[in-house]
Amino acid sequence: MMTTDAARTDPLRPDVDVVVVGAGIAGLYLAHRLSRGGYRFRVFEAGDDLGGTWYWNRYPGARVDIPSFDYMYSFDPDWQQDWQWSEKYATQPEILRYLHHVADKHDLRRHITFSTRVRQARWDDESSLWHVTTDRDGEVTSRFVVMATGCLSVPKHAEIDGLERFAGEVYFTSSWPREPVDFRDKRVGVIGTGSSGVQSIPVIAQEAEQVVVFQRTPTFCIPARNGPLTSEMLAVLADEAEYRAAARVSRGGVPMERSVTPTFSVPEAERQQRYERVWELGLLLESINVFADVMSNPAANHEFAEFFRTKIRSLVDDPQTALDLCPTEYPIGSKRPCLDTDYYATYNLPHVRLVNIRKDPIRQVTQTGIDTLDESFALDAIVFATGFDAVTGAIMAVDIRGRNGLALKEKWAYGPQTYLGLTTVGFPNLFLITGPGSPSVLSNMTVSIEQHVDWVLDCLGHLDANGFEVIEPTQTAEAGWMQHVNDCADITLFPTANSWYMGANVPGKPRVFMPYCGGVDFYRVSCDEVVSRDYLGFERSGPNGSRCNDGVVRRLQPDVEMVLNEVAAMNLPPMESMAVEDARVVYAQMSTARPPGPDVGEIVDDVLPGAAGDLAYRLYRPPTPGPHPIVVYFHGGGYVFGDAISDDPLSRDLCVHSDAVVVSADYRHAPEHRFPAAVDDAMAAVRWVADNARELGGIPGRLAVCGWSAGGGLAAVVCRLARDMGGPVIMGQALLAPCTAGDVTRASFAENADGYGLTTPLVEWFYDHYIDAADRSDPRFAPLYAADLSGLPPAIVVTAEFDPVRDDGAAYAAALEAAGVPTEYLCARGHTHQSLAMVDVVISGAPVRARMADSLRQFFMEARVSQPTL
Repeated sequence: MMTTDAARTDPLRPDVDVVVVGAGIAGLYLAHRLSRGGYRFRVFEAGDDLGGTWYWNRYPGARVDIPSFDYMYSFDPDWQQDWQWSEKYATQPEILRYLHHVADKHDLRRHITFSTRVRQARWDDESSLWHVTTDRDGEVTSRFVVMATGCLSVPKHAEIDGLERFAGEVYFTSSWPREPVDFRDKRVGVIGTGSSGVQSIPVIAQEAEQVVVFQRTPTFCIPARNGPLTSEMLAVLADEAEYRAAARVSRGGVPMERSVTPTFSVPEAERQQRYERVWELGLLLESINVFADVMSNPAANHEFAEFFRTKIRSLVDDPQTALDLCPTEYPIGSKRPCLDTDYYATYNLPHVRLVNIRKDPIRQVTQTGIDTLDESFALDAIVFATGFDAVTGAIMAVDIRGRNGLALKEKWAYGPQTYLGLTTVGFPNLFLITGPGSPSVLSNMTVSIEQHVDWVLDCLGHLDANGFEVIEPTQTAEAGWMQHVNDCADITLFPTANSWYMGANVPGKPRVFMPYCGGVDFYRVSCDEVVSRDYLGFERSGPNGSRCNDGVVRRLQPDVEMVLNEVAAMNLPPMESMAVEDARVVYAQMSTARPPGPDVGEIVDDVLPGAAGDLAYRLYRPPTPGPHPIVVYFHGGGYVFGDAISDDPLSRDLCVHSDAVVVSADYRHAPEHRFPAAVDDAMAAVRWVADNARELGGIPGRLAVCGWSAGGGLAAVVCRLARDMGGPVIMGQALLAPCTAGDVTRASFAENADGYGLTTPLVEWFYDHYIDAADRSDPRFAPLYAADLSGLPPAIVVTAEFDPVRDDGAAYAAALEAAGVPTEYLCARGHTHQSLAMVDVVISGAPVRARMADSLRQFFMEARVSQPTL
């Protein structure tokens, strides 16, 4: 994409190939890569020197919260020959010196125009160029614009009545003066206790005569354990290339393995040991990685948060101050925790006071200080540590106009929309470094910046090599990516907090979760996959034509994909290639390696009379007072394996959320007992439960059936048999991924034949073991082919998008509805056959299971209205 010498003399050609906005960490690396690539480019920087965030944020105590040797560029393998970090967590002056060192070493300053703010970037459809207007250099035309403006560079303005009347000094941590500020013999008020407040308050308290901290929301803090960077710490860099490579494929951009251990799978003593280790390590990203479910399981998060609250109470002498410093209104980790150096201890000093402005709000700033509702505080200086208009603020500060004059502010009025956090529809040749929809602020920013810049430069090279001049994402790709970003957030506790991740700190800003929380590793996989699939989701055009490879890069739910990856890593042979006994062992082992599911009131294991002998069953009683309606549940396993234990978490989940007794009834398995043994046992179980409802703690006449997979098919068959045999009365049927037809001819068997757990060959293996080919249209096996479905109980039929039997279930739901049976059909987007049954493993399945439980409740409510209690 380099502009040739001939093109430079053409008045219709652009002034430069690329305009970069911002000269912080991202802008400098862009300058390095563009310079090496031979591009003509200009970097515009609003400040009078380089550094970006680290240029503006000069407040006392400012330092990085990622270890210094992680928070640095990886492109210079010889950095230790001419640079040495002094501390584990470098201060702002040291980071700024490092950035100056890099700029000078690689001769990057000559590309930067300082003290120049970009006001507007306007796309011209006719020339396919950007027109970039600055406040000093007029207009520059360019093929590409790259926004390297940073995620934390636009201050959030103070919104307190009367500030203009204050006669003392006013400072903002986000735009601190270059010259030192002297707080000696002064009374200082600090508003805000986020990261900048936590870092600056202890330093200010060392000088000031009095410090009054006005806190709205307390912050979880971890001791930084800062100190000189020792040779022992640097030992991890013995093989630096390997270390940096590990960082690029890690969850947060710092080498560490993802925890796969659920919190409550280990004893309490071990949990407390892990929490203590986190407290002693002083590593931010390690803290939230303590257990796999800290950011998804509210109970696990609460226990971890309570550990921190206990620590705070032990560190702060005054009980009320300690109580006010303990966060209770949001999950730990849902707002960025802070690394602290003597923060809590500072409140033990006699001249430092905390004011909880949730209890005693600020009323106004006066000429002499701050008035709350209850008190007046005389102050000589006020420090606003109120944070930033994060992630999107710096991008939106430029008037960016795309196709047909569309303003980016208008497009993002209800929240940012991007593809990969790098591009946005309607704005060709515009790239966003660490934009919304990328890991950005949830990661080691330097690693994420390098990955973005490298991706952009590779993209420019691809366009040049293939004769394309314009690139833009498609609507389909962008919508799919934003859905994926939201899916990732929805299985965590992040959206439950009013954080700056959500834009909640800026009045009027849309409340949407902006960063990508799926991890640096999975994000990189997506970006690389887009490229490997011929720039999936992008339209490219040039003089020789255009190319569009439309599509969505991540269609599976993120937790479903994670489970599939873990199973694939086990390298198990296909189950259909195993002997039945071996397959049963594998199935049983995988069924036990999972969380237990929710607690119920009581579990009873017993036997009931089946069609040809006793059958085991497990009864689950809700924790609420009885009697309750009863659900007879049939397990999955392809008629070949499975039992009440294999489906135990799902039965528990149904019991708790439907508030019904669940009887999980076993049935005989193939190939020892072929068709119709399972159907006969299922019918026998339903009859026995109906006859013994009162003894089981149930309400006679309030009976429903439910099943998953093969069990879903059995539940459907039992409903029809009960109708035809005169009972028992069944009030509803909940069918989860049911097997309802005996063939494998529908489209889903081809679309989802392999790669999603249950495969089409495995379905055929199950069927072959259970039933002869000649019997597969028998409605006792394939309820879809029953001659008459009218008069059956109301149903909810749930299928999964990536399931071979999906279309069989959909066809059965349609057939029920056509027969006049009240039917709700739900196809679970992004799910597989097994994932919906994975309680507390696949969190994204919880709303689907809850919907099934709600349907069961509704079946019983309708029964109560239509039938008197016996």
